Order: sequence, then C-alpha cells, then structure tokens
Amino acid sequence: MFRKLAAEFFGTFWLVFGGCGSAVLAAGFPQLGIGFAGVALAFGLTVVTMAYAVGGISGGHFNPAISLGLALAGRFRWIELIPYWVVQVLGGVAAAATLYVIASGAPNFSAGGFASNGYGALSPGHYSLLSCLVTEIVMTAGFLIVILGSTSKAAPPGFAPLAIGLALTLIHLVSIPVTNTSVNPARSTAVAFFAQTGALGQLWLFWVAPLVGGVLGALIWRLLLTPGESPGLIGQER
Repeated sequence: MFRKLAAEFFGTFWLVFGGCGSAVLAAGFPQLGIGFAGVALAFGLTVVTMAYAVGGISGGHFNPAISLGLALAGRFRWIELIPYWVVQVLGGVAAAATLYVIASGAPNFSAGGFASNGYGALSPGHYSLLSCLVTEIVMTAGFLIVILGSTSKAAPPGFAPLAIGLALTLIHLVSIPVTNTSVNPARSTAVAFFAQTGALGQLWLFWVAPLVGGVLGALIWRLLLTPGESPGLIGQER
C-alpha cells in the first residue's frame, strides 16, 4: 500500500507542478508565450509521462474524482479511496509550494491567480457559476469514460496513457476560458492556497463538480456502455 500511495503522491505532484507550472511560469512569458494551447498540452503530458512511470504501481489516478469514479465502476477498492485522496492532495500542495518558491524568485513577483480555478469574476472568461458547474461535471464525466474505456479489456493494450493524456489536453483546450480547468479537486486545492484572488472561497465548486462528474461518468460506463463488464482493478483488466 505504501508504494501505491507514494506513486499517487509523486504522480499528483508532477501533474500540478508541470501543468500549473506551465501556466505560472511560461504561459505569459514574452519570449515563449505558450498560451492556453501550451498549458493544455503540458497538463496532458504530465498524465502521459506519470501514467507510464507509476501507473503500474498505483493505477495512475492522480485525481480524487477519478479515484471515486473508478471505485464506483468496480475498478478500485473502496477501502483505499480516502488514503488516495489524502496523498493526492498532499502531492498537489507540495507541488504548488515548490512552484511558489520558484516563481517568487522573479523580479516584481505577484502570485495573482496562481493558476487557480474560479467562476464569475475569477473565471478567465467571467463565466457564471452555472456555466462553470456544468462544464466541470461534463468534462470530468467524459474524462472518466475515456479512462475506463482505454483501460478496458476491449482496448488495445499499452495505449491507455496516451488516450488519457490526449483527453486531458482536449478538456483543457475547451474549458480553460471557462474555469481555468480543474476536473481535479487536488489540483484546485493545491494552488488555491497560494492564489491572491479569493480562490479558496470558490474551492467548494471544484470539489463538488468533479466528484459529481466522476460519479456520472462511472454510471454511464457501467450501466450503458459496458453492461456485464467484469469488475477488476484498473491495472488488472487483462
């Protein structure tokens, strides 16, 4: 169990450090200017790389909403859910703290939004609470379906990390203007502690919506797409 929790800690650390780091350090840098598309790709790459690196140890969740969805789909032990949530959040916070130390070394540093998520005035496009709620639920549900489908017995072996990483890239390309893209409560919690915009006051939505989306995705998969699928852990389908 220790190895699983360590893998989830480091995987979530990498996701937050790489994905949010691209937004904080590189997205607005004049000579580089990777923009929304670059940030979206960075998040996808973090998942691809860590899924290959440690996915065989822990299943490569790196996300409380995904862990919940996998448990509901019969791919993950319920008894491991809370320990996974704890280390995922801790890994994310450790990454955000590391990123803050690096970013604060720049002249005239201001944390500002610090890659945090939000609705209303804190939404990049000033989208309403309802728009952000629906976006996060739909995106997380779709993400969970991709994860379940790409790791199922019917999927070609060895390609799941690529499909999952590309799905997360697509999710960011669509939803960065709306919520700055969460679909991951650990990612949202980690950077909210360091933002100077009141992101902590809106953090509830970025727990509720992804968790609801994870439940919805699991139910869609289990009841509609693969009725009768044999339950098993994410790393033991084949």
